[in-house]
Amino acid sequence: MDIKLPAAVTAYLAADKAQDLDKLCQCFTNDAQVHDDSRQYQGRDSIRSWKEQTAAKYHTLEPIDAAVTERNVKLHARLIGDFPGSPADLHYTFVLANGKIQSLAIH
Repeated sequence: MDIKLPAAVTAYLAADKAQDLDKLCQCFTNDAQVHDDSRQYQGRDSIRSWKEQTAAKYHTLEPIDAAVTERNVKLHARLIGDFPGSPADLHYTFVLANGKIQSLAIH
């Protein structure tokens, strides 16, 4: 399925797939927040640490569908990796500001 996503989300997904932490972190605003697995990460340094920790377990993120508005992207995706319950369908909620990701919540 071909899903049309804003540039910041497309760049995030590409950087995630390439495991390029520098490019991934550049997708976020300086004060961005990520909420994942009942934890909150604030700022690019904290987001980098989060991705370093999760990269070993989660190998593939396959977008399934998305609902896109001017500032929000709700992405339904399948996460595949070395973790109990793999693959898992998750919901990613991106909030955008000035062409970057201001917040990301993963459920």
